[in-house]
Amino acid sequence: MSNDFLFPNADIDEKQDVKLKLPSKFQVILHNDNYTSMDFVVKVIMVVFHKSLEEANQKMGEIHKKGKSLVGIYTREIAESKVIRVQEMAKENNFPLKATMEEAS
Repeated sequence: MSNDFLFPNADIDEKQDVKLKLPSKFQVILHNDNYTSMDFVVKVIMVVFHKSLEEANQKMGEIHKKGKSLVGIYTREIAESKVIRVQEMAKENNFPLKATMEEAS
């Protein structure tokens, strides 16, 4: 089937290179506080970020010792939804757990 049939008025250069730009990636970071229980942080990491119990415990330890930990890198929309889900879970359980996102370098 020719291009003339599909797009009769289009002047198409079939050899034109198309350059696609990959979407920006964003890091989601969980922050330490003095009130959120370690068990709850582990649960959030497992539920929201789909990490194993071992990975979740490792991330929780890093948050506790270093004050924060990178828990995932996603496209903007997915990172935003993860941050919102953490905020919802924290609020539902009366914890001030904070999640932020920043553009990955």
